Amino acid sequence: MKRLQTSKLDIAYLEGGSSAGQPMLLLHGWPDDPTGLSDVAERLQTHGFRTIVPWLRGFGPTRFRSPETVRDGRAVALARDAIDLLDGLGIERCSVVGHDWGGRAAYNLAALIPDRLDMIAALAIGYAPNGRFTTPGYDQARRWWYQWYMNHDGGAEKVRADPIGFAREQWDSWSPEGWYEEAAFIQTARSFRNPDWAAITLHGYRSRWLPEPVDLSYDDAAGIIAGTARLRVPTLMIQGEADACDPPAESLEDLVWFEGPYERIVLPGIGHFPGREAAHHVADAVLRFHARHTTTLIRRGL
Repeated sequence: MKRLQTSKLDIAYLEGGSSAGQPMLLLHGWPDDPTGLSDVAERLQTHGFRTIVPWLRGFGPTRFRSPETVRDGRAVALARDAIDLLDGLGIERCSVVGHDWGGRAAYNLAALIPDRLDMIAALAIGYAPNGRFTTPGYDQARRWWYQWYMNHDGGAEKVRADPIGFAREQWDSWSPEGWYEEAAFIQTARSFRNPDWAAITLHGYRSRWLPEPVDLSYDDAAGIIAGTARLRVPTLMIQGEADACDPPAESLEDLVWFEGPYERIVLPGIGHFPGREAAHHVADAVLRFHARHTTTLIRRGL
């Protein structure tokens, strides 16, 4: 494990592969941590990539540097953290693989720094144009029960009292029964013991639907995202056919929002955690997409 300080965070991250390899930033989801992408990272490393996999704000050993910093859990904050990490590591250009929350951050990065990205891959999460969340239909609202629960003060208090139990509810219900080993959850749940995990979790979801205090230093970035509907960065989207949180039907029409190359893959029998459930399929799809579309970019001189 390595660490890098930014103006707001002491970011803990894992790095692997050749230091001379093309950088690939992997951003984990919620409720998860870097172990959810470790098998994907290892496969990418065997193909020459340098992988950087941070713990997001509020997770694991990543810490806020000041108690005064707003515990802002929005995707714009996660994207800015990623940019700060890349800047601190001296990485001018890279590709991004993001799962769940990390996928939302990847879409935001494509709006904020398109000229620094070779491609993005979003796992389990469709694109929200302009970074906006719209009230879903009845079926999706039922799947998003956990968001409405957190938006109720009594539910928020339950999450603060038992964050690991709350996370387990999602693991137990978002993918086919028996998909994970108990030891994997126990290991990952250590990251939910971060003193800011509940605060970041609650802010991330409550701020979608309620007026919550935000970190004003992200206003400029949020404005860019709000003004960006269509993305030009080559984008690969991978979903599990058996995802019980964000099913493939919710992303069927996403193609219209991409000016650059866009590919959508649905994995049969896979749930909401494709990086864990089908790591080799995910990594191989990323490798194929990267080889196809970064070659095109180089050939066009972009």
